[in-house]
Amino acid sequence: MPQSPSLSAAAGPRSVSEFAVALSRRNEVALLICFVLLVAFFSLASDNFLTTRNITNVLGQASLAMVAGIGLAVVVISGEIDVSIGSLAGAVAIPLVVVMNSTGSLELGIAAALLLALIVGAVNGYLAAYVGINSLIVTLGSLFVIRGGVYLYTGQKAIPDDLMLESFYQIGNGRLFGVVPYPAVMAAVLLAAFIYVMRHRPFGRQIYAVGGNQEVARLAGYDVRWVKFICFIISALLAAVAGILLSSRLGSAVHVAGLGFEFQVVAAVVLGGVSLSGGVGSLFGVALGVLILSFLANGLGMLNLATEWQLVVTGIIIIAAVAFDEMKRRR
Repeated sequence: MPQSPSLSAAAGPRSVSEFAVALSRRNEVALLICFVLLVAFFSLASDNFLTTRNITNVLGQASLAMVAGIGLAVVVISGEIDVSIGSLAGAVAIPLVVVMNSTGSLELGIAAALLLALIVGAVNGYLAAYVGINSLIVTLGSLFVIRGGVYLYTGQKAIPDDLMLESFYQIGNGRLFGVVPYPAVMAAVLLAAFIYVMRHRPFGRQIYAVGGNQEVARLAGYDVRWVKFICFIISALLAAVAGILLSSRLGSAVHVAGLGFEFQVVAAVVLGGVSLSGGVGSLFGVALGVLILSFLANGLGMLNLATEWQLVVTGIIIIAAVAFDEMKRRR
């Protein structure tokens, strides 16, 4: 029997309001609104902000944090943390440039960089997942060991790209159709691929299950330690990809490359709604977190705000995001 007009009219507003409430509860919607407002504000505040040149430059710079942020988010969702990604991103440039200079092969250089990342990721994953050492302690130790090793090997001097291969230069500096930076394209492809894995593949569901409740995941038949081990390897490999892009932009292996990079990535991941307690978060939210922080830094720079104040603003955002996550978790 068809509904009366009065019943239909009553049902309509309720469904719309429920839909609006459901949207408001999604962290990504709030982040998207913040991002739009941020872009609108700086567009009005600076004539040079909303230009093709500035937007593409920011996207190219943000892509490094985006790539590394995907890997870090995977680890955090699994219930762990990896703060060694900054040192690793700087360290992989050494085998990349050294092997490339000695063999003349970009492919071998990239393979050497990824091999180093694979070893670091495996060590971090084994100590955290199988030995049971707190992942913050493990990766903090890796951060100092790797950075110290870089200083010792380089003598705190840059190792230049002697071959000056055009293919190496194009990785970090080339542009698709002369407009979109290749790093941004790579970040977008990796983001889409990992969003698909996390949402639609069994391994992605296992990561969320392990981060949400290890005991329940174990009872469900998931190999908790193996899942976490693989997450650390993913984080290390994506940090290496970010390091390869960075070394291409710099044109050398610089001993201070990636210094503090881990804090930038952690800030974006936390701002993106990934819970530090594990099991909660989305990679789309992480992408929005990266873009917000990148465009915020760019806009503040255009307004001639001192770098020190940019750091203060970023710190406040991190604290606010963590506090908000804690309030949601306690509800």
